[in-house]
Amino acid sequence: MTANPYAPLLTAIALLVAACGSDCDGAGSSGGDGAGGSGGVSSSSGATGGTAGSSSGTGGAGLTEPCGSESAAALLQCVDEQRYTDDLIAIALPRPPASAHWQTVQDLCADRFEAHGFAVERHDYGTGINVIGVLTGSSKPAERVLVSAHYDSVDASCPAADDNGTGVAAVLESARVLSMGSFARTLVVACWDEEESGLVGSDAYAERAAGQGEQILVAFVYEMLGYVSHEPNSQELPYGFGLVFPDLVAELAAKDNRGDFIAIVDDESAAVSAARLSTYGDLLGLENSVIELAADQKSSALFGDLRRSDHASFWDRDYPAMFLTDTSEFRNSHYHCAGGPDIVSDLDHGFSANVIRATVGAAADALEIE
Repeated sequence: MTANPYAPLLTAIALLVAACGSDCDGAGSSGGDGAGGSGGVSSSSGATGGTAGSSSGTGGAGLTEPCGSESAAALLQCVDEQRYTDDLIAIALPRPPASAHWQTVQDLCADRFEAHGFAVERHDYGTGINVIGVLTGSSKPAERVLVSAHYDSVDASCPAADDNGTGVAAVLESARVLSMGSFARTLVVACWDEEESGLVGSDAYAERAAGQGEQILVAFVYEMLGYVSHEPNSQELPYGFGLVFPDLVAELAAKDNRGDFIAIVDDESAAVSAARLSTYGDLLGLENSVIELAADQKSSALFGDLRRSDHASFWDRDYPAMFLTDTSEFRNSHYHCAGGPDIVSDLDHGFSANVIRATVGAAADALEIE
């Protein structure tokens, strides 16, 4: 996840809220993933009784179908926590652009996508290389659903297990499981380069996609999925966050501000898929909170802390998108290895596996199983 270049000020956000007034509750967009509301938040506590961060291999009591390809609920049960963990361990070494391990992980993405039947492109945009896999849909091939994460790291000394080894391992496991399905729409999986330099790789892809008129129904972005704390007051929030999202702040306070949830940050045009992902999370016992931005908020520097990953490249072209995050430095003091090494042993793989399951379910619904 990139560092925040904006450092939004409390006073600026307060002015925005004051200027917005009742208009902040306007109607959602009619395009993209589905009609949504205005910028807002909803929270869910895993009503089936599961515990976020548990190391159980499969989902919660609300999902009883065995692994299979006939439905989204069956597909998500095929997510294998051990496969994910093995990939994460292999990925979690320093991988700044042009380094040896950067090349190794780039090759891993390409080889794995190809092995699962995707047509693979190494998208060389000049300063870096994205790895893109495409599995063409049967009856609606022009409509695309993306599942992605960045594979670069900050520097040559940081293992970057959470940021973003978790995301890359999640893409690899998502690609494996989703390749088992038969879909109306086209599935695109991607490992983005140079996210840490300012979303460079995803921006290059999104710019090309917009120029070619690609129909992206929704883009899912994995960005730091593995750090969980059940300790009271382990979750912090961006400065001034409560002025815009008071309901979320109140709900977190009622739970003693524990950092035990996945944040689903979407724009209103991706509201349908965000809601589906949250619902699958509930069934899996995965604590989750949906944070939704209105059309006039998603590209604003005042919301810089909610734009710090590759989903923002798609928002800037008005493509529906969301990112899944453990909130980085607002919970994990080892973000970018500043307070200590970002290593695999600090992470909760059962929690990450349930995030992947919920995302696979939502992506399969968007792709439309045939």
